[in-house]
Amino acid sequence: MVEEVQRRLDSNPDAMRTRRETVEHPFGTIKARMGATHFLMKHLRNVAAEMALHVLAYNLTRMMNIVGKPSLIAAIRAA
Repeated sequence: MVEEVQRRLDSNPDAMRTRRETVEHPFGTIKARMGATHFLMKHLRNVAAEMALHVLAYNLTRMMNIVGKPSLIAAIRAA
């Protein structure tokens, strides 16, 4: 499996750069909003819940910026 991944990377070296650039922004933003580099909770289940809340807040903020608050509220009410 590792060799297959390495072959794919060798055949398309820009793929990892594109992936790194695409993923870095959301995680950097979430990390900055957390205000620290660590989670407040302990145990995997609690950390997963904390991360899910951070991701939800990030996604809601993105939606408000992309479609606007009134449109987002209208879509939520319609659901």
